[in-house]
Amino acid sequence: MQNNADLEVSDQSMELYLNGDWIEWVKDQPFERLTLTSRDGLKLSGYYLPASQPTDKLVILTHGYLGNGKQMGLYGQHYHNELGYNIFMPDARGHGKSEGNYYGFGWPDRLDLIDWTSLLVKKLGKDTKVVYHGLSMGAATVLMASGEEDLPSQVQAIIADSPYQSVYQLFTYQMNRMFHLPAFPLLDSTSLLTKIRAGYSFREASAMTEVEKTDVPILYIHGEGDTFVPTEMAEELFQRTASHAELFLVPDANHGESFAVAGDAYLEKVELFLDRMID
Repeated sequence: MQNNADLEVSDQSMELYLNGDWIEWVKDQPFERLTLTSRDGLKLSGYYLPASQPTDKLVILTHGYLGNGKQMGLYGQHYHNELGYNIFMPDARGHGKSEGNYYGFGWPDRLDLIDWTSLLVKKLGKDTKVVYHGLSMGAATVLMASGEEDLPSQVQAIIADSPYQSVYQLFTYQMNRMFHLPAFPLLDSTSLLTKIRAGYSFREASAMTEVEKTDVPILYIHGEGDTFVPTEMAEELFQRTASHAELFLVPDANHGESFAVAGDAYLEKVELFLDRMID
């Protein structure tokens, strides 16, 4: 049994995650806490920080599984201090201060993200230019929102760091990787139970179906050493994206480590992409 022994985090990454200057930066910022009632009645929470100078640019940063919004300050610090963006970091349902008994793995969260976007556009003005930047589950969330008909037109670019194609494909891979078990019948039975209790099935929770119909430009970022979400998932998403798409692969980076490993090259890739895509 392999379990998660291969999910090693480098010393470089651990130092950044645990002791990076972004941690104190987040603590020092006067975030405005915003709340939103989801379409199914949950009270959701998020953190807004205006740019130091007036701007029409906003980035919404979506975190990974078992994380919380403020952890995206790792990226938010650069967007705010260097790029001059307004930033917003929501707690996904069931995470942080947001209500929810079930994890959505991006699917119900995509509608929450759309509603957060509408709320922020109303707050900041209809000329706001919105960027989505998501990590892992947050990357799946922004991709799952990308093809929705009610996605606000203000969303002009998406950055998906370490995404998976669908919840079903992710769990299929994990069952084989950790336990050497086939997906059927256990995963299908669990999916049916999830449909009953949480309102969605693993198969319908698909980023792939959404990117196949999106018109929003997408930058995919993935570690070539990712043992949790294989690099091939980002490559297939990239190949089947209907809009303009770019792919940035980071050698030796495990899951979610691309920023820690690539550093300035990561930031440069993001900045060049946004310079080209944002009006």
